[in-house]
Amino acid sequence: MTSVRQLPRLLRIAAVLLRYRLDELVDAAHLFRPLKIIRPFFPKPRADIAVMPRGERLRLALTELGPIFVKFGQILSTRRDLLPPDIAEQLALLQDQVAPFPGAQALAMIEAALGKPIAELYAAFDQKPLASASIAQVHAARLHDGREVVIKVLRPNIAARIQQDIQLLQALGALAQRWHPNADKVRPLDIVAEIENTLRNELDLQREAANASVLRRNFLNSDDMYVPEVFWSHSKESVLTLERVRGIPTDDLRALDAAGIDRIALAEKGVRLFYTQVFRDNFFHADAHPGNIWVDATRTADPRFIALDFGIMGSLPRADQFYLAENFMAMFNRDYRRIAELHVEAGWMPSHIRLDELEAGVRTICEPYFTRPLSEISLGEVTFKLFQMARRYELTLQPQLILLQKTLLNIEGMGRLLHPQIDIWATAKPVLEKILRERYSWRATAKMLRTRIPEWIAGAPEMPGLLHAALKKSVEGQHEVRITSADLRALSDASRANRRSVVPALFGAALLLSAAVLFAFDQHGPRWLGVPLSSEVTMVVALIAFVRARARR
Repeated sequence: MTSVRQLPRLLRIAAVLLRYRLDELVDAAHLFRPLKIIRPFFPKPRADIAVMPRGERLRLALTELGPIFVKFGQILSTRRDLLPPDIAEQLALLQDQVAPFPGAQALAMIEAALGKPIAELYAAFDQKPLASASIAQVHAARLHDGREVVIKVLRPNIAARIQQDIQLLQALGALAQRWHPNADKVRPLDIVAEIENTLRNELDLQREAANASVLRRNFLNSDDMYVPEVFWSHSKESVLTLERVRGIPTDDLRALDAAGIDRIALAEKGVRLFYTQVFRDNFFHADAHPGNIWVDATRTADPRFIALDFGIMGSLPRADQFYLAENFMAMFNRDYRRIAELHVEAGWMPSHIRLDELEAGVRTICEPYFTRPLSEISLGEVTFKLFQMARRYELTLQPQLILLQKTLLNIEGMGRLLHPQIDIWATAKPVLEKILRERYSWRATAKMLRTRIPEWIAGAPEMPGLLHAALKKSVEGQHEVRITSADLRALSDASRANRRSVVPALFGAALLLSAAVLFAFDQHGPRWLGVPLSSEVTMVVALIAFVRARARR
């Protein structure tokens, strides 16, 4: 329940909502009903406000409510699966520009965080900020060795302000949870929790520095992207010092053309760069709008990007990464059945879903797109509509995939801005194929096994004892099995397939243990890639057994 201390802030929000005629949105959602009571006490909106589209009115209202609500709108714009398109597009336009706080105050905060006078830390410090955002602002400076840097410093008392507004958002989320007709699907409290987690991560500039450091290492000496250096000696949780870089925002087409940048090559490189980050490194820049992605103007023949602002980065669980890559490849090949199977195999959808119905739904979404030229097809748009369709088939919400989808839409939008005729599919497919060949090659598998086999060997001596104990309990009737009703239904559906697959699975497990033993003790036999050949042959036979077991399910 909303506390009394929050009432003044709540009343101000109500006044802004009414001023921008956003009570229409509230009425449509059946929440925040007290607005109906106080509506007569407020004047009608100005004529210029009354004629604005609802998305624009919402964007202006969030801007007036302050920096935290601007950030809230930005984060909410990433949830295109839950928002009407007109509102999502307007929220994506929110500019994170707010009034700066005094430079002298920033200077004092930097000295307090780093524990030294500003003159000892920097040879020069400009108190006029380069940029001011909702969470922090940026100042230019120069180190004593002559290198130019930028200093990002958190706004004063921002943590307490965010905590207050998060509590208010939680109260509003509780109202939405109670009154929204589709609260079980929208899950407003989960959205607030996601926003809270994102904001708290952005309050930790040490975390952002670590993100920048990893991304820089992934693209060190790369011709595709440059990431500024982090100066750890001048960085703390509330202060971040980075190498100063200069470039052209990706949406400034006139400046790019004036610099002689090959926009076609740049657009194709941007698409390839996205798939490289996601599927090669599993670490991608998830806030890739033109303000954060610049172009190095010093390289005209082979242009490269410059990445900024590393507060929001994305990564995927290994299994999701594999299934997502397979989904893209199935989409490239128009294999609708495979897309349906992958959604179930990944656990994104329950196993009781009929694959033929899901396949028909996928075909209904995808086939109209393939009647167009490939250069007009948006992977992000297709993926978004697939998620919308899949919600009818009990899709489990995957926040990490939603962040990826939002980034994909940003990258494709940037690519088409730079080169309207870009063929996203032709550009992305060979990159993804190459990454998958390398990631799931025999060499990569052998490397993975070499890292895992010592772990298996360490546990191998315990296996006979554990197996003996389990068999003894079974013989004596002491083995306990706890199964829920849902588990029983799943077992009933899969029992016939499991009976056929259990023998090759057990055979494969025995061979796997044998391969681990051979790896440890076969020191004199022939080797390949540093692994005993006997161990590798046994491992291959074990993998074949597992494949046969899976095929029989």
